[in-house]
Amino acid sequence: MKYYLSLFLICLSLNIQSQEQTFNTQDVAINNLIDGTLLTPKDIKTPNLAIIIAGSGPTDRNGNQNFMKNNSLKKLAESLTNNGIATFRYDKRIVKQILKNNVDPNIKFDDFVTDATSVIEYFKTQNLYSKIYIIGHSQGSLVGMLAAKNGADGFISLAGAGQSIDKVITEQIGNMDPSLIEATKKAFTSLREGKTTTDYPQPLAPVFRADIQPFIMNWMQYNPQEIIKALDIPILIINGTKDLQVSVDEAQLLKEASETSEIKIIDKMNHVLFIIEGDQLVNSKSYNESSRKISEELITTISSFILK
Repeated sequence: MKYYLSLFLICLSLNIQSQEQTFNTQDVAINNLIDGTLLTPKDIKTPNLAIIIAGSGPTDRNGNQNFMKNNSLKKLAESLTNNGIATFRYDKRIVKQILKNNVDPNIKFDDFVTDATSVIEYFKTQNLYSKIYIIGHSQGSLVGMLAAKNGADGFISLAGAGQSIDKVITEQIGNMDPSLIEATKKAFTSLREGKTTTDYPQPLAPVFRADIQPFIMNWMQYNPQEIIKALDIPILIINGTKDLQVSVDEAQLLKEASETSEIKIIDKMNHVLFIIEGDQLVNSKSYNESSRKISEELITTISSFILK
């Protein structure tokens, strides 16, 4: 019995050693607003660096929000670093503000672009990386596009919209309730003119709350097609066919605007980068299922783009 126990412990020890991480982990404070996690491959002196920018809402460095934990961005970062690419992912500034119970009521979309630009500048001054790539997920795609012109060597749009946010939201509302389309367009027309509005039906209150209208005004001024067209760096556009929030059509709009870009449509991948075999309910539930693996095809596609 002792023999078998000893043999078991030896095998367990060997298994643990074989699973030893291939990268180093370091928490990095870019400034007093932005904290993140840097992963660096152990055996590569000057790797390429991928900066991962999260999507809308109070999304943390791992891709999570309160009551929604999937660790999608953490899994993406670790998978890329296992493939020899350094990664940095960070909490959006609003995450830190919420934790400190000190949310800035005047926060703007442009603040997120400022933060992404600060991250790029920080790592460029380190002189430790061969090239710096931006991976912008969802809202982070537009943020990344705007920041990428400040020194990035390549840009990856991951589930990013191809239209301004007012058009995206109008389409989403129309799909849920076509009777609300005209009221939605009217409210957005007012915002586009720089005027706040109270002229909208109650079902639209979550979209047009008074406290978020200035943020939306700032956000909707940007047309992703115009911005991506102006980028003179390698570009990869990725979308999944089971994305409930950003359709494949949005990726095609970005591709049409950027003729030299590459595009990859991943079958059955959803918005949080999981492969979904089931229906819409299964898809929605996956947003809070951290045990799932992200798409292997996604990892391979991004790794090949950055390392080629």
